[in-house]
Amino acid sequence: MNGADTAFVLISAALVMLMTPGLAFFYGGMVRVKSALNMLMMSFVSLGIVSILWVLYGYSLTFGDDIGSGLLGNLDHIGLSGIDAETLTGGKEGIPVLAFALFQLMFAVLTPALMSGALADRVKFSAWSLFIALWVTVVYFPVAHWVWQADGWLFQLEVIDFAGGTAVHINAGVGALAAVLVVGKRIGFKKDPMRPHNLPLVMLGAALLWFGWFGFNAGSALAANGTAATMALNTQVATGAAMLGWLAYERIRHGAFTTLGAASGAVAGLVAITPAGAHVNALGAILIGVVAGAVCSWAVSLKYKLGYDDSLDVVGVHLVGGLIGTLLVGVLAVDGVGGMSQLGKQAIGAFSVMAFSFVVSWLLAKLVDMTVGFRASEDDETSGLDQVFHAETGYDFSTVGGTPTGRSTVPDLTETGAAAPRNKKVDA
Repeated sequence: MNGADTAFVLISAALVMLMTPGLAFFYGGMVRVKSALNMLMMSFVSLGIVSILWVLYGYSLTFGDDIGSGLLGNLDHIGLSGIDAETLTGGKEGIPVLAFALFQLMFAVLTPALMSGALADRVKFSAWSLFIALWVTVVYFPVAHWVWQADGWLFQLEVIDFAGGTAVHINAGVGALAAVLVVGKRIGFKKDPMRPHNLPLVMLGAALLWFGWFGFNAGSALAANGTAATMALNTQVATGAAMLGWLAYERIRHGAFTTLGAASGAVAGLVAITPAGAHVNALGAILIGVVAGAVCSWAVSLKYKLGYDDSLDVVGVHLVGGLIGTLLVGVLAVDGVGGMSQLGKQAIGAFSVMAFSFVVSWLLAKLVDMTVGFRASEDDETSGLDQVFHAETGYDFSTVGGTPTGRSTVPDLTETGAAAPRNKKVDA
């Protein structure tokens, strides 16, 4: 066993795990206060559901030997059978397969959580949990097999996806679009403001995502080596460039530099560099970042023109950002990898995942809707999902004004016939 590489992968797995709570904060701050906890839970519950499914059969379907045609793994490793602490990758020297399985588990957890932002404010929590279980089984596990298993058909085609442009971001982005089309628009879409309730929380979430993404991207090298260093550096510069690109577009288009734009631009850059970072130089990473920031900033407005209600811009950031990174690596890859031939392979990978994920995700969302009902009732949506599904609220306003009932502790002098002192503010 290579101890240094093993430690690196285990630390990277922990960083990727942190991305799911980070995503919960990022999304949670963007919704209205009445559904903030629900948004947090829609991400957080993936840690439970997908972890269990991954051990039961997910790892085997994803990284088991192919059953034929490069489409799916076999069931030889159900319950992680045949794998123990002494089983290594790479023969005599490598990392424990269990470390690799843990690392890949965190990818599987994050991917369906990404979709939750598109459906914010309007779906049943139980239905969402069922959808996650179905989606990772029927969509994510097969696509990850195509891309990352040595006998997967996109791997055999030599499609470059170092850390998840197709399997994670395009997959989740187009799956979210399909689910949105089934569930429908929020009450008040295009009419009510629906502004973020807590932008500091959004910035905290973006910072945690940025931090965790070093594990996501550099950890995908599965070794503490030069490839990991290249990926880490390119992750940083692409993300910074994308943030600036988004802010520049926002300033030109809307006249302001917003904190929401900075956070969203950073995430767009993280998405775009994910498939490409190990195969481009730093200048190529900056170019990918700038393009992703500006184009994704433009793309989030498409929902108003096309009429689909992607609540928190999952399509505009993850689908579009994933496409940019996946395609541009075919143009910008160094060391003789890039070129028109590679660009063609990248396009095949990107659009085949889009087609498969959209159709199957739509069918799964429709199945959930027809059986248990996907959407919350109109009354529940109007009153807010936190109390309905979680019996809690994100913020306790009961003590605002002083006493637990919200009444002021300042005496009302008018009750005794005296007037309140001039220029003294009295809480109501």
